[in-house]
Amino acid sequence: MRDPVILLVEDNADDEALTMRALRKNNIGNEIVVARDGVEALDYLFAGGIYEGRDVGVQPAVILLDLKLPKLDGFEVLKRLRADKRTKLLPVVILTSSKEQQDIANGYGLGANSYVRKPVDFQDFVEAVRQLGLYWLVLNEDPVPNSRDGA
Repeated sequence: MRDPVILLVEDNADDEALTMRALRKNNIGNEIVVARDGVEALDYLFAGGIYEGRDVGVQPAVILLDLKLPKLDGFEVLKRLRADKRTKLLPVVILTSSKEQQDIANGYGLGANSYVRKPVDFQDFVEAVRQLGLYWLVLNEDPVPNSRDGA
């Protein structure tokens, strides 16, 4: 069985590199698929565009979703995920720099499982990613058994 995939939806190259570095620093060896806008994220999840033919029966263990994305923002991505029976139960962690109370309320209102503000300090960010990885990849029970490995 392969390690489950993490889908990172992030348009900022610096934040993407920081997240990847924090994951590696915490020995999280899962495959990371990066989508750089909301459309690409949905293409990955629903096997469209450049991901046509991908097995949609194998979905990510967790989606790390930024809010401020080109083409389609994180709220719209979340709305579409929750509207489709194939993805409505996927764990979604909003990982953003937004401190806006309205963004937090909207995220949870649309079905996010968690809302995490990106810490500015790298060591704090590494610790936040460690805790996210521990929780979502080790402790959390998958609501759809075997959805991660296609079994």
